[in-house]
Amino acid sequence: MTIEAPEGTPGLTPTLAELGWTPRRERDFAVHAAAGLVPGRVVSQARGGGRALTSAGPVEVVVQRSFRRTAAGGADYPAVGDWLALEPLEDPSTAALRAILPRTSTFSRGQVLSASISQQVVAANVDTVLLVAALTADYNIRRMERYLALAWSSGADPVVLLNKADLCPDVDARVRDVAAIAGDVPIHVLSARTGDGLDVLWRYVVSGATVALLGSSGVGKSTITNALLGEERQLVREVRADDDRGRHTTVGRELFVLPRGGALIDTPGMRSIGMWESADGLDRTFADIDALAAGCRFSDCAHGAEPGCAVQAAIASGVLPAERLTSRRMLEREVRSAEKRATAAGSRAEQRQFARMVRQVTRTRARMRGQEG
Repeated sequence: MTIEAPEGTPGLTPTLAELGWTPRRERDFAVHAAAGLVPGRVVSQARGGGRALTSAGPVEVVVQRSFRRTAAGGADYPAVGDWLALEPLEDPSTAALRAILPRTSTFSRGQVLSASISQQVVAANVDTVLLVAALTADYNIRRMERYLALAWSSGADPVVLLNKADLCPDVDARVRDVAAIAGDVPIHVLSARTGDGLDVLWRYVVSGATVALLGSSGVGKSTITNALLGEERQLVREVRADDDRGRHTTVGRELFVLPRGGALIDTPGMRSIGMWESADGLDRTFADIDALAAGCRFSDCAHGAEPGCAVQAAIASGVLPAERLTSRRMLEREVRSAEKRATAAGSRAEQRQFARMVRQVTRTRARMRGQEG
């Protein structure tokens, strides 16, 4: 199933502008242009660097040792959607990474490594995050709260897509559930399998814009991607009959250049996402609780057994579901835990970097003494 693009959209050969190159990025890149570097956008990630699109075509990005020495963690490496400053190498199909341009938005998650946690950038420079949920047995309103918090924290604008409407007996009830937690976030109902409702995506998928599809396995992200591309590029598998859950049909993050302009980032299904610096996202996702809290008797009310708690009064009267307060508390604990572990990990990384610098200085001085002797 494909979707007809509106008239007047760009052609098949994308320019950097169609991929999201803006005057702001031009200004950020000025110092690199003076050094003879070229801009490129990451379309896929790999252990050694990945692949990027430049005005001259695609290149393999080489991350050299000098860059690795200055990188403090995973977030300092290129992510899908990043704009890079690249130095062309002798082989025209390769280019060396010299810098990553400032990110206008960053969708991150906490990645647990042993006893610490680090930031993992899932996608960068996204304008709109399309949060996909399936209106089937795997539908989970608490998971949608988590996605909303992460999307708001990224700096991109969230949009909710409720897919597989053809398999849901009461679509209106599900829409009301999502509307109760989503505030003013746009909500669209569609069926990627039949094509119903897909035309609404052209509001967001325009030349120069980047959208990202996020959601659990089996919700239909690959089907939506194929519809936008106009061809079967992503493998689509049937979900399990017992719980409506799918397997990870997308195995890596990838940026697709759409035939009518713009860019689309598809990601592997992520059923469990760790929170990362999502305090602002939590405030926006749970703004209704904060609005109620303004009526509490005490300004530092924890919304427990305190007298005059407006939040507990709203729960008792049925205005606020108790699960919503529980969900916020759980996500807040997760954020605090991530911050604590990230601080400890960052401190250890700084100590290791300082130790490397001391060893380097010591070796340099030893060589100089040897030359003098």
